[in-house]
Amino acid sequence: MTEFGREYGDGLFELCAEEGLDEQVLGELECLRILFKEEPDFVRLLMNMTLSRDERLKIADSALRGQVHPYVLNFIKILVERGAVSEFSSCADAYRDRYGKAHDIAEAEVTTATALSDEQRKALTERLERMTGQKIRLKEHVRPEVVGGVLLELNGKRYDNTVRQRLDNIRRVMSGKV
Repeated sequence: MTEFGREYGDGLFELCAEEGLDEQVLGELECLRILFKEEPDFVRLLMNMTLSRDERLKIADSALRGQVHPYVLNFIKILVERGAVSEFSSCADAYRDRYGKAHDIAEAEVTTATALSDEQRKALTERLERMTGQKIRLKEHVRPEVVGGVLLELNGKRYDNTVRQRLDNIRRVMSGKV
């Protein structure tokens, strides 16, 4: 996360939290993150310096007015004005971090070889909530190269209980590189 992203994301969060809009705006930022990823041409258009600033602002306004809260629209326009649309993701990350802290939510990333079942997801989430005393927002990744087991990142710590990690440990022990 960049310093710009932290500053602007924090500022947006403070404004929205004061007005009780923090959850709504979080949802809208996440939707915009998906839109920007799926429509990179739209982002390039907003960053296209061969267009005047007013043209780029007009494009943002016509595409997003009525689709997002006015605070979010104005936020996007500020990024366009500053030539910082590329910082949107960093700003959204900072906003999400502040939201999580304000609502005692921890983000956990779990990587497995195959997708978790609903039952496994629920059990993992409940166990992590009991361990941390926080509400858990689980972000899942499927990577077959982990072979089996679970790789978990939570509160800045990494817990690697994958088959791949265990095999690597065995290899290191057998080769004398402990």
